[in-house]
Amino acid sequence: MTQPLLLASTSPFRQALLEKLQVPFSIASPDCDETPLPNENAEQLVRRLAEGKAKACAASHPDHIIIGSDQVCVINDKIIGKPLTEEKACQQLKDASGQVVTFYTGLCVFNARTGDSRVICEPFHVHFRQLSDEAIARYVAKEQPLYCAGSFKCEGLGIALFDRLDGRDPNTLVGLPLIALCDLLQTQGIEIL
Repeated sequence: MTQPLLLASTSPFRQALLEKLQVPFSIASPDCDETPLPNENAEQLVRRLAEGKAKACAASHPDHIIIGSDQVCVINDKIIGKPLTEEKACQQLKDASGQVVTFYTGLCVFNARTGDSRVICEPFHVHFRQLSDEAIARYVAKEQPLYCAGSFKCEGLGIALFDRLDGRDPNTLVGLPLIALCDLLQTQGIEIL
């Protein structure tokens, strides 16, 4: 690897995903305002934030290839964020019950040395089962998905909430589309295998 790799995220979920690729990397916390812009749709938002997070770390890591990522959940055409409370988590899952929920994950690979920036958006569709209020309450109490967009952890018990998953890469749902990342890293001369 000719340039060091940096993950512009302190998310333990994204770190664990990137570790699957078995390449050395460091992490940094990006300073990035995540407020949606007026009339910005989900895809535009995650693309902008993924690139913004990557570029926010460039000044302190000028020789790195920087990975930025952001994800939002969309239920009934409304962008849903992290619930932060059990009450909001239960409400998000009630809204998702019986619905197809789309997750949009923005991914950016930014070469701080050359200024080259590659940005994509990877959608992933989750078909939720019909969920009772009791099942939702039990799930939220057990797994505490308060810092997860959509109020579930698909890598854990959250899988029981779903009827079907549709998407190119299941890692996308956790927050870092590894198939697309391998492609983008290759454009910067980083071969995973």
